[in-house]
Amino acid sequence: MNAIIETPETNTTPTPPALSVTQAEVRVRTFDEQGRAQYGRPIDTKTEFCSLGEQLGAVMHASFGRTMDPRLVCLRAATGQGEAIDSDGGFLIQRDFASDLVKRIYNLGEMLTRVKHIPITTGANGLKMFMGEEISRATGSRWGGIQVYRISEGATVVASKMKVRQLELKLKKLMGLCYVTEELSQDTAAMEAVIREAFPKEMSFVMEDEILNGTGAGQMQGILNSPALVTVAKETGQGAATIQKENIDKMWSRMYAGGRANAVWLINQDVEPQLDNMQMVIGVGGVPVYLAPGESVETPFARLKGRPVIPVEYCSTLGTVGDIVLVDLSQYLMIDKEGPLGVSSIHVRFINDEEVFRFTMRNDGQPTWITSLAPYKGTATQSAYVALGTR
Repeated sequence: MNAIIETPETNTTPTPPALSVTQAEVRVRTFDEQGRAQYGRPIDTKTEFCSLGEQLGAVMHASFGRTMDPRLVCLRAATGQGEAIDSDGGFLIQRDFASDLVKRIYNLGEMLTRVKHIPITTGANGLKMFMGEEISRATGSRWGGIQVYRISEGATVVASKMKVRQLELKLKKLMGLCYVTEELSQDTAAMEAVIREAFPKEMSFVMEDEILNGTGAGQMQGILNSPALVTVAKETGQGAATIQKENIDKMWSRMYAGGRANAVWLINQDVEPQLDNMQMVIGVGGVPVYLAPGESVETPFARLKGRPVIPVEYCSTLGTVGDIVLVDLSQYLMIDKEGPLGVSSIHVRFINDEEVFRFTMRNDGQPTWITSLAPYKGTATQSAYVALGTR
């Protein structure tokens, strides 16, 4: 791992006067029970907020020039230049809430739940991994050159040397804005519900789109832009904007054997009518190739070659590369650092009587394969990422 050590920052902000007993008691009655239920541990109401909505309400209260909640002091953002936060004097999201937002982001998407995810610790700005450079399954090439021999007693063998390559990920910033009215800020439960739903969904959407389509320039590298992508050509005489059983058979044959147990089909919904009508001809009849949702015990997804078929918005429209993709998402690596960091401002939307919350998350991702794989026996290359060519 390539680690950039960050200098710890010292908070010199003076601690404001403590809240009155009456105010503290009100907060305990309102939020402590909710916090215990949500996080499964006692909540120290003198130093911690019991819900994200309560903290956001306190931020807005302070931003409009009112008394600052003393619990915000320890969550004040850096006031000088820092690696993660700009010098705008906002407030960090409490760690419990940040971790919960990250969990929601990764649990929302069908793709994000399947990729390999590595959290990056404080002090690191990225990740370097050394992997065997395996581009062929031929003897002497597997695992980058590891080779074993059967030998007789007293015989010697030729030494083998493993070739390695470096996979490097560097954290990139993903930022989201959320506008909250003064009226909504008065209802902390409603404000929390809005942010907990809208922010993770939008973050999840962008990240999943990049997993498939990302350019790698200032964003994650997508599978469709990977040099390891195998693209299966259309059939001779195949009509435009169609998918045939032969396409599916050939895509399946190009998925490397070790990835089939994890593989999923990602499709644009425009593709579904093509799959619904797909059959394997037997005599004068045929049997369905595609099992629609509900036709097997493994719902809610349809099945193709026994693997889930997942409609996603990020796939291309019917007839273009990326409309149907067969992928082993465990061969996609993602890193992220801590949770979303939050800061706020009343100035951006001052004339609208709105507070702006800005959430920043740093992550990166890319396919772990850098090229397709030549098989041990056979001629057609294989990969963890297979797409159908333009028709």
